[in-house]
Amino acid sequence: MRTLATAFIGLAALGAALTLTARPVDAASEPHELVEKAKLTAERLLAQTDYAEVRNWIRKAKGVLIVPSLLKAGFLIGGEGGSGVLLSHNSDTGWSDPAFYTLGAVSIGFQIGVQDSEVLFVIMTDKGLEAMIDKHVKLGADASIAAGPLGAGVEGATTAGLGADIYSYSMTRGAFGGISFEGTVAVEREDWNRMYYGAGATPRGIVIDRKFTNPHALGLRKALEVR
Repeated sequence: MRTLATAFIGLAALGAALTLTARPVDAASEPHELVEKAKLTAERLLAQTDYAEVRNWIRKAKGVLIVPSLLKAGFLIGGEGGSGVLLSHNSDTGWSDPAFYTLGAVSIGFQIGVQDSEVLFVIMTDKGLEAMIDKHVKLGADASIAAGPLGAGVEGATTAGLGADIYSYSMTRGAFGGISFEGTVAVEREDWNRMYYGAGATPRGIVIDRKFTNPHALGLRKALEVR
């Protein structure tokens, strides 16, 4: 049993490290690939009949963080990691271009297995969006997070009534017990933001001030324009 535990702990650490730091030879293509994968994740999640209400929440959202592949692995001690894109939204100008982030966490508690998830974090408040932009945000501490509301009556509910800054929706491949996004840390990928937009690109400049654009992101922005 100790050997098995050690193996899973090693897998968690290795998986998180590779996800957070791996750099293929053609590093300049990575941000473009992530934007394409985020587009596909948005399209898949918004098309799910089980998540029909997500479309209503997207219309009201202040922003979204899309993570096409969030890997969790562990045995009692777990790790997670993945890269994602943050976009802001307002009713006048629609969706911004994406800023790049890395997510990671280590957790202790009952958990076993390996899980790879596509995750859509729907940001419903200004507080949640500002936390993402202004700091290395820790979900559940700097901004409250909960599983996305589903079912009858959700459409008319208010964010204040439901009580969270951010709601998560995911599609999962694999099996994992006792998981949560509480404690997950999101950190800006400064190198990818510069790679994709040029010198001086920051999350605030991209998603709030909208000083930076890339025509390659148009498909992702359109995928979020639900009606």
